[in-house]
Amino acid sequence: MKQLKSDVRLIYKGFMKIRQIRPWMLSLVVIRSVFEAISPFITIYMSALIIDGIIAKYDFNTLITYAMLAITFNFIAVISIKILDKNINLFYEEFNHKFDMILSQKIADIDYANVENPQTHQKLQKIKELRNLNGTGIWNLFSSASLITKNFFKIIFSISLTFSLFTLNGNNDSSNILNFATSKLCSILLISCIVINVILTMYSNSTSKKNYFAILNGFVPLNRIYFYYFTNFIASYHAGKDTRIYNQKNLILSKQNDINNNARLITSKIGKNEIKYSSITIISTIIITTLVYLFVSLKALAGLYGVGSIVKYVGSINEFIDSFTTFMNEFASLRANNEGLIACFDFLDIKNVLYQGTLPVEKRYACDNGDNDYEIEFCNVSFKYPSSEDYALKNVSAKLKIGKRLAVVGMNGSGKTTFIKLLCRLYDPTEGIIKLNGVDIRKYDFKEYYSLFSVVFQDFKLFSFPLGQNVGSTVDYDIVKVEETLAKVGFTKRYSKMKKGCNTFLYKDFEEDGVEISGGEAQKIALARALYKDAPFIVLDEPTSALDPVAEFEIYSKFNEVVSNRTAIYISHRLSSCRFCDDIAVFHEGKLIQRGNHDTLLANDKGKYHELWNAQAQYYA
Repeated sequence: MKQLKSDVRLIYKGFMKIRQIRPWMLSLVVIRSVFEAISPFITIYMSALIIDGIIAKYDFNTLITYAMLAITFNFIAVISIKILDKNINLFYEEFNHKFDMILSQKIADIDYANVENPQTHQKLQKIKELRNLNGTGIWNLFSSASLITKNFFKIIFSISLTFSLFTLNGNNDSSNILNFATSKLCSILLISCIVINVILTMYSNSTSKKNYFAILNGFVPLNRIYFYYFTNFIASYHAGKDTRIYNQKNLILSKQNDINNNARLITSKIGKNEIKYSSITIISTIIITTLVYLFVSLKALAGLYGVGSIVKYVGSINEFIDSFTTFMNEFASLRANNEGLIACFDFLDIKNVLYQGTLPVEKRYACDNGDNDYEIEFCNVSFKYPSSEDYALKNVSAKLKIGKRLAVVGMNGSGKTTFIKLLCRLYDPTEGIIKLNGVDIRKYDFKEYYSLFSVVFQDFKLFSFPLGQNVGSTVDYDIVKVEETLAKVGFTKRYSKMKKGCNTFLYKDFEEDGVEISGGEAQKIALARALYKDAPFIVLDEPTSALDPVAEFEIYSKFNEVVSNRTAIYISHRLSSCRFCDDIAVFHEGKLIQRGNHDTLLANDKGKYHELWNAQAQYYA
């Protein structure tokens, strides 16, 4: 009972989510279900009236009236169903679009810690995989709601039409069997058999569906592999070169064979499960149908009702058996579908844990004629990533000098990128605080604090959108400003070859005339995007790693011009490119171990910077 309540609450939550996204849709589904349910009973009831009328020798006009009423009612029902279907299908498409947007928006809104957490993406992937398999999850509520509502009303209508069958009793002495068939005891026994059939059907369907969804989970990892290889990998033109050069066709086909073999095993299990439990339901239904037909026939032989009533009772009982079986089947499916709903809400209910401050950030932007007088200070900051026991940073204290150029260097895993993530407040410190102008950054409004930073991450992404939208990060961008920033980063020559200018699409994912850009060109566009934002802090994580030596020299030679009066933080493994910076911070094993300018640090022959410098310099001597 406790599990039933939990299942019902979850189903209710799912329906409320649908109502929130697309109001009135479920109401239309219910109305359509009523019309679908009543339609067969119009024919059954009116046929019974017409047959009784013929036997009773009603006049022709009365019989024609009955026939016309049957046709009219059925016509109204069919037209209503078609109109409702059209609107429901439209609403369903809108719902799918809106729900996909909700999933995407959730990723955009949650804390970055959750974005980096693999479990978040596994939850999202599970939603998509269950949806692709058989519409499991919130999508399945539509079909279940329709079928359950329709068959519920069919059960009500069939009981209404057959109620008199069980209450109409008599005392027929012509034979013992007819006497028994018309007795109250016979009606009670038949109702008891129907109840037993109901319980048996409920058990069979519930167990079958639970087993079905449990077996179906085996398809989830297979689908994940399949879509990776045959949708994301082979279908992507980016993979075309590797698959040919390394003759990866056989490797991929072997993976496909493995998937097909495993899929056959799972399909076999599903088939055996269906045969086992559906056979129980079929045998039970055949038995109860036989008893009901015998019951109706014997009462008719006893003279308790005429031919028209036989048509009404038999038709209604057939509808009852069919609708009740479907109703119980869908109810079991609805409960089993909760696994998909759990997956949906596990993702949608992810909570943000970063403190949302309210203080406004003082507007001192240079673009607003301000002085860019912002000071950031790390005070004994330590940090370890969620689910990790090791510190990525330990007791880091540092001030960022306003308007200066700071280079952050160190070996892989030394804490450089973690330092930047904390600075940009993608994470909050585990210990210690970070201050902006003397105030804990957690107290500032989240979005306003983000607005202080322009960052080119090492793993930056460009979209398959027009060039101008990539630089301006908006649909309505300033084309003059876009072209100015592209010129500053040395993109002018490539830009001049783009016939559509800022309207040129990057890559060919959506546009045939899109342009393929090199890694270095992509890096320049990302740098232009950072400059376009015109934030007081600019952070560059390996900003020239994909550039050729000439292009790299071009960027460095006018770095001060590019950065202007911003505070620049520069991360690089190439120590030779750090010489233009006023200040250099050396990280090692999560600690800030050295700080100073190039000459000072290099003069310390026992320092880490001296070691890193000479390790690289020997290849250029």
